[in-house]
Amino acid sequence: MPLDQVDVDSWDPDSAGKEMSFFDHIEELRWHILRAVGAVVVVAVGLFIAKDFVFKQVIFGQRNPDFPTYKVLCRLADYTGIKGLCIAPPQFNIETRDLGEVFFQHMAVSFFLGLVMAFPYVFWEFWRFISPGLHIRERRAARGIVFICSMLFGLGVSFGYFVIAPLAISFLSGYTLDGVKVTPTLSSYINYMLMFTLPIGIVFELPVLAYLLTTLGLITPALMKSYRRHMVVILLLISAIITPSPDVMSQLLVWVPLYTLYEVSILVSKRVEKRRALKELKEA
Repeated sequence: MPLDQVDVDSWDPDSAGKEMSFFDHIEELRWHILRAVGAVVVVAVGLFIAKDFVFKQVIFGQRNPDFPTYKVLCRLADYTGIKGLCIAPPQFNIETRDLGEVFFQHMAVSFFLGLVMAFPYVFWEFWRFISPGLHIRERRAARGIVFICSMLFGLGVSFGYFVIAPLAISFLSGYTLDGVKVTPTLSSYINYMLMFTLPIGIVFELPVLAYLLTTLGLITPALMKSYRRHMVVILLLISAIITPSPDVMSQLLVWVPLYTLYEVSILVSKRVEKRRALKELKEA
């Protein structure tokens, strides 16, 4: 049984009339938060212990020429004849200037990776808190939301990690000026890695946002279609910013998934509007 169907399938009509006080809601929220934070902490502690693997294979993976993305791009370059696709990161050192920077960055990395890996459970706890306040039809309509949101978030983070981060790090680390040697600090490198992954995971929730806004009547598929040309240009600009590499193919590798998300959002919005029209027709 999917996690998000808990409480939905076991919904008791007799409990609908039971009201909780404000402090009861606060107490309930506190326990949901504690369980969610506990899950993140447990995963973070495990990652903190596996320090060598986390930093060598995950955080510093894009510095390795054998990183899967570079291999795929070089094979694609051989297949298409576009030599510019085959890239590899230049060799550069990472240094620290603060005494406790390594330790505190290690803690930060463990926490954020723990949050990413525990996201399905954290979102499930959030859903368990708000779902009792919804009508049974609303809960049935939102069935599968935990799985969908977790999947989209995971796809977004993976896309940022395997596509955006290698392209950006390869370009930025190789961009130099005369007399300037690129030696980033540990904190700056990790901050860029976070910027290339976590926000993309949130951006990939666009279809869910379209579903909610259409359900609330704030947007329509016709409205989204009317701005399709505008979104093509906007997403091209976003792709150019996310991937500072001047290579057009690299920018297209980012633009295609983002635009695909927009088209999927239109389909989701259209489905919600069609369902609403059928409901109004039955009630008429």
